[in-house]
Amino acid sequence: MFGRLAARDRAVVVAQLGRAPHPIHRVVARCPWGRPAVVENLPYDAAGRPFPTLYWATCPSLVAAISALESEGGVRRLESLAAGDAALAASLREAVAHERRRRRDLARRHGLHGRDEGAALGKGIGGVADPRRLKCLHAHAAHALARPRYVLGAAILAAAGPLWAQRACCMEDCER
Repeated sequence: MFGRLAARDRAVVVAQLGRAPHPIHRVVARCPWGRPAVVENLPYDAAGRPFPTLYWATCPSLVAAISALESEGGVRRLESLAAGDAALAASLREAVAHERRRRRDLARRHGLHGRDEGAALGKGIGGVADPRRLKCLHAHAAHALARPRYVLGAAILAAAGPLWAQRACCMEDCER
């Protein structure tokens, strides 16, 4: 169950993750080297298991940059920043609303039904229950790369520093 994902892109994502991915609909952002960097996931697999993370960062370089930010207390720092800034809070609300709409649309268009009776479709970014909270900066960074007008996501990307390998693709067999 892999939407519009080309076989070559699927193979790259498998190599990036080191495992079979959750059901993917499409690649929504690429690294400077042309490889998938962010994929859009389907909200359920064929067995009805929910996967509430709509946008998933797959590029190892991007994942490493965001992981470093998280390990430095980035979740708490950026959540506090968003809580105290009306524009950032508004961008978070809009991003959450977009993800809810998009997951519902993908489930409807692909005839997907979840064991959870649709509960995952109403979750926030990264499956968080309280949409004002940040849980996974990777999911917010992925959303920002998929939808560049996400202001809080842009702040997360900026706080992470360089996102991509500087001289060549971070994957050994990368072709430009």
